[in-house]
Amino acid sequence: MTVSATLDDTLTKDAFAVLQPGFDGTTVPDWVRRRVGEGLASVALFGRNVVSHGQVRELTAQLRAERDDLLIAIDEESGDVTRLDVRTGSSFPGNHALGAVDDPDLTRRVARQLARRLAECGVNFDWAPSADVNANPDNPVIGVRSFGADPELVARHTAAYVEGLQSGGVAACTKHFPGHGDTNVDSHHAVPRIDVDEHTLLTRELPPFRAAVEAGTRAIMSAHILVPALDPDRPGTLSRRVLTDLLRGELGFDGLIVTDAMEMRAVAEAYGLEHGVVLAIAAGADAICVGGGLCDEGTVLRLRDALVAAVRSGELPEERLADAAARVRELARWTAESGGDAQAGTAPEPEIGLIAARRALAVTRTGTATAVQQPVYVATFSPTANIAVGEETPWGVGAELERLLPGTETGIFTGAGAGEAALRASAGRRVVAVVRDEHRHAWMRSALDVLLAARPNTVVVEMGVPQSSPRGAVHIATHGAARVCGVAAAEAIVTG
Repeated sequence: MTVSATLDDTLTKDAFAVLQPGFDGTTVPDWVRRRVGEGLASVALFGRNVVSHGQVRELTAQLRAERDDLLIAIDEESGDVTRLDVRTGSSFPGNHALGAVDDPDLTRRVARQLARRLAECGVNFDWAPSADVNANPDNPVIGVRSFGADPELVARHTAAYVEGLQSGGVAACTKHFPGHGDTNVDSHHAVPRIDVDEHTLLTRELPPFRAAVEAGTRAIMSAHILVPALDPDRPGTLSRRVLTDLLRGELGFDGLIVTDAMEMRAVAEAYGLEHGVVLAIAAGADAICVGGGLCDEGTVLRLRDALVAAVRSGELPEERLADAAARVRELARWTAESGGDAQAGTAPEPEIGLIAARRALAVTRTGTATAVQQPVYVATFSPTANIAVGEETPWGVGAELERLLPGTETGIFTGAGAGEAALRASAGRRVVAVVRDEHRHAWMRSALDVLLAARPNTVVVEMGVPQSSPRGAVHIATHGAARVCGVAAAEAIVTG
């Protein structure tokens, strides 16, 4: 083999190694098998790949038959963002619920059991936890995915989550660096801009990431956000100042830097997908997340070819691509070596998710409100879900109240006139009104106004960020919409 051919083969393998693509279907496509054989070191699973835990185990076993140290990643934050439980709702509460309890040991235990569940399914890399400080309560994409608005609280729970997840043999990927909490734009749609000074950045946004680094997080995910105090020209994912100077240099992080999904408009529309990928690796990223939307072989080959061409043209240093690929392979080695031993020492706590969800409830009662013991009408006021959460995952308290109070009926309402429609549908029965981020939706506030004026004994369940003042005969804040949060709220309604 000639030197030129050897170099081409190395470049191609390194270019494949830094890609972390998704694919379609619930079994492994032939093209994925082929590309793993050619150097692909990671794949990502999404909700579309999941039917059941047993099916995921079979899928990951098929993947490992091609490469035993393959990184298999998933976006499993639990809470509102779940892929393993996309069809039922999560068995674990999310960050906001854990932050509301503020017991780091509980957070550690929940994360360890999540790791146990992931490892049983053959997944060894989790794009979690979110270390974003929810400084802007109107944030359209973070919200209950954050542990809270206090940097120190977020820091201690981020560290606990990382420790719990990795003690179970699953690599943590702390996100979204340098902090996505003070945005009012979803980076799936456009580039968010965070206009903070360096002091605010250092004291509010960065402490959770410092805590994650100190806790040994194996990976950190970049955010497609523009922070002029750091780089006035490029979003974090494409910024050497953010990824290399700040994250590597000042924070001392030596693990894997993963990009947020590169097909998101914040990058793809402004820079183009292929060029954006080259810029990200050049800036200091090591792994390219792609496949939430674009999940075909053609996309993977285009990105491979773009990276190889960038090295050949001198736009991307060969040693930078080689370093990125080496970091991916090092993480793959860590997961292969640590997973089995860690799981052997993980005692099962099958009820820990529900225990945590119960502890996270904040119940406010007015007057002489009593337990609900007759069938009710559950009116769920449903906003449009953000892309990270997705629209497939069921949420609410209706299903559990139907079980606990046979004869209960449910309805979903949205937009202008939702309150009047819910009143008509309730047909005189007591109403349980379920909302999600009431403070962010004027139509939802109006719907509650209508309901409470006509039915002051209405029970209100807030399953988003409880920013609005409690109202209703009983107000229950769950701090998230995981399945277990709905179960805990329903229990509180019927037991008083």
